[in-house]
Amino acid sequence: MIWWLLGAFGVVFAIYLAYGTYLAYVLKWEDEQTVGLGYYGRTPQGRAAFKEELRGHARRLGPILRLNAKLAKMDFARARIQHQGVSGPSGSCSVESFAQAAAYVPRAEDVFVVTQMKCGTTWMQHVVYEVLHRGNGDIVATGRAMYALSPWIEGRKSIPLAESVPLGTDHPSRIIKTHLPASLCPYNTLAKYIYVARHPVSCFASCIDFVDTNVGGMAPDLPAFVNWFTSPDLMWWGTWTDHVKGWWARRQAPNVLFVFFEDMKRDLASVVRQVATFLGVEGLTDAEVANIVHKTSFAYMQEHQDNFEMHPPHILQTNAELFVAGTADRYKNVPPEIRAQVAAWVVREMAGSDFPLTSRYPDVVA
Repeated sequence: MIWWLLGAFGVVFAIYLAYGTYLAYVLKWEDEQTVGLGYYGRTPQGRAAFKEELRGHARRLGPILRLNAKLAKMDFARARIQHQGVSGPSGSCSVESFAQAAAYVPRAEDVFVVTQMKCGTTWMQHVVYEVLHRGNGDIVATGRAMYALSPWIEGRKSIPLAESVPLGTDHPSRIIKTHLPASLCPYNTLAKYIYVARHPVSCFASCIDFVDTNVGGMAPDLPAFVNWFTSPDLMWWGTWTDHVKGWWARRQAPNVLFVFFEDMKRDLASVVRQVATFLGVEGLTDAEVANIVHKTSFAYMQEHQDNFEMHPPHILQTNAELFVAGTADRYKNVPPEIRAQVAAWVVREMAGSDFPLTSRYPDVVA
């Protein structure tokens, strides 16, 4: 009986080891295939083929992926890199990519789209892209991906900054995505910066959606998310409060435009005109504005989400939605006790700041 048990254990261990080796191979393969333009530089058919190949690996690895989800939960302390005290997600970013981003000297044609994560980054990137093209942008028509045109400066998986070119007609500009806080983001008075702020608890809820989508059953519980979101050491790119305060302090600079996500939801046309004026794109007609609003709407971008993927697919996520909800009041879906906990933390951390928390997000203060 003992020998039978030992033999059975040996077989199980051998199977687990084989699965583990296969998983390690796929993780290495998918990373190598998606660095730089490895994924985003492909045609739509090429990106679709990569996803299908990845789905095949995911199906075959199903048993070990499900087992790992039961045995381990995501640890935010281990799933990060750090540069000068600022954390970022490992894999998507690296210490080297953060350091290169921080050392970059911006050019006059650079337009930085800056947000804390899950606050409308891709949306504003597309708004800027369409404004620069006066509503005649051809991302969807050509099948290209946003990240084949717009570099993510501290990320590893988009067009490299050195390979990107100015886009647009009136004032060709490079559209550069970043989540870097003001303390680390490369700054030059000749460049332009558009910052988008979002309701802090809506940001929190969307961050949970993002992690859940990417790690599935390995997602931690709500208290772990709260600890991550409120920790200056753990939270990627710093806490919402520090991020917003840092960029709010720069809002009066002539090369900084501070925008609210909720204003984009309420009156996108007005924000489009505001962005156009800021970028020096003058005389947009009503028809051009209407075309930009149509192309940058939730429905349009969701319909063509393959063109606006926020990161390449991977073994735990092969069918991610661009937006889970895309609502201005996403915070209402957070359990009341967690919402109150996060809101109380925000009020404490924002004390002494002249950021208009009371007028912008009265429910947080209440």
